[in-house]
Amino acid sequence: MAIGTISEQKNKIIYAVDDMAAQLEQLALQIHGNPELSFNETQSAAALIAPLRSAGFVIEQPLGGLPTAFRATFDSGKPGPVVALLAEYDALPELGHACGHNLIGTASVGAALALKAACPELGGRLLVIGTPAEEEGGGKIILADLGIFDAVDAVMMVHPREKTMVVRGGLACVDAVFKFYGKAAHASSAPQKGISALDAVIHTFVGINALRQFFTDDVRVHGIITDGGSATNIVPAYAEAKFLMRAATVNGLRLVRDKVFAAAQGAAAISGARLEIEPGLTYAERNNNRALAMGFQRNLELLGIDVFDPPVTGGIGSSDIGNVSQVTAAIHPYIRIGDVFPHTPEFAQAAASPAGLDGMLQAAKALAMTAFDLNQDRSLLQAVRDEFSRWKLANQAGQEE
Repeated sequence: MAIGTISEQKNKIIYAVDDMAAQLEQLALQIHGNPELSFNETQSAAALIAPLRSAGFVIEQPLGGLPTAFRATFDSGKPGPVVALLAEYDALPELGHACGHNLIGTASVGAALALKAACPELGGRLLVIGTPAEEEGGGKIILADLGIFDAVDAVMMVHPREKTMVVRGGLACVDAVFKFYGKAAHASSAPQKGISALDAVIHTFVGINALRQFFTDDVRVHGIITDGGSATNIVPAYAEAKFLMRAATVNGLRLVRDKVFAAAQGAAAISGARLEIEPGLTYAERNNNRALAMGFQRNLELLGIDVFDPPVTGGIGSSDIGNVSQVTAAIHPYIRIGDVFPHTPEFAQAAASPAGLDGMLQAAKALAMTAFDLNQDRSLLQAVRDEFSRWKLANQAGQEE
């Protein structure tokens, strides 16, 4: 039921989402039941594209050379802002949709469909951009580097969580694979002829642990051994570890990365192994556009949803939306789906639960209502763009110092 203080146009948006609720829930459950890993989300992308194509959106796929990325565009042919709603749809290994990307993608698609149906007179362009590989590979980073977001005035998406928030931050992060090459030998009869690549991995962990007391409080470094040898009686000729490094900013992350790489290089020197480092893409810190976030919060409150403050310290991860937020005004708010935390089996269950589906519908309504505001309220759009311009100037000045 719509709330009396909501405008007639926003009531139409709410009704439009409610009218397609069964379709959206089925779509979210379909993606949830067929989890696909990063850069392999063929069926998930196709499922999200299908209703957009049917509604008259122009589909571009692949996008930016990524087979499972797409852009769906509704161009009114009239002046107005370019607003993009982002869809995520990759799953986690073994856990499936334990980060709720089935809800994220469906909420953005639902918002776009509802806005077009309820407010066909709007100007500007409405985009749904399908961004694969958030979990492993940084699809948004690749698209941002190719300029996909350069001409977009505002970018929005909503992530499921244990509470509703609009300005939660995100750490910069980068991963790296350390590959150590030693020399095999019989571990009992001729160990002196071998070089243990596994020892190099172990020394890397020890070296990084010795660094921890000298890292600032925002830094996180976590790693796993992905290959430790094949038999206990053979000196491992090859071993491999993968680490993820995080810091508050990209600049701070560079310092952390250099120290971690030095620890691995020292471990190689101690053990006699040869080291190869394969760094991943760098996820930038999140630049929340507060003017846009406050507009989104007002719509959540119109829907009767309580909004909470983010953690004062800690409690944050990383996402490639940070790279998009360096290019244009962006928000990445959260919607409550239950007392569950991401990347757990319980969260995967919640992402297909009645509470999860209800949170997705709430997110779709708030996204569409905020996109409507950007289109109709010139002062809001100007405030959003002015804030981003100020941030960009300040950020450029900080990099030059």
